[in-house]
Amino acid sequence: MLRVVAVVAVLLVFVYGLVDAIRTDRRATRGISKTAWIVVMILLPVLGAVLWFLIGRPYNIGPAPQPASHPTAPDDDPDFLRNLEARRRKQAEAERLKKLKAELEAKERKLKGESKADDSGDVNS
Repeated sequence: MLRVVAVVAVLLVFVYGLVDAIRTDRRATRGISKTAWIVVMILLPVLGAVLWFLIGRPYNIGPAPQPASHPTAPDDDPDFLRNLEARRRKQAEAERLKKLKAELEAKERKLKGESKADDSGDVNS
C-alpha cells in the first residue's frame, strides 16, 4: 500500500511540475530555457520536477498583469464619460424645448380663446 501511495505521489509531482513548466511563459523561466526544463523533467521525473520547483519556476506565480490597452469599466473610459455628458446635455435641452413648446402652445390657445371671445363680443355689440 505504501508503495502505491509513493508511486502516485511521485506521479502527481511529476505531472504537476511538467504541466506547470509547459504553461509557464518561456521568458519567465529561471535558470535554463523552458524547453530544457521540459527535457530535464522527462529524463529525470522526480529530480527534474523538484529542481523546477526550486530553481526554474518564476517568482511571480500569478498571472502577469497585462497593460490596459483600453479602460476596463465604462466609468473609466473618458470617451464614454464624454458621450454620457453630451447625452445628458442633449436630453436636458430636449426637455427644456419641450416645456417651452408646451408653454407656447398654451399661450397660443389662450390667445385664440380670448380673440374668439372678442370676436363674438364684437358681433353682439
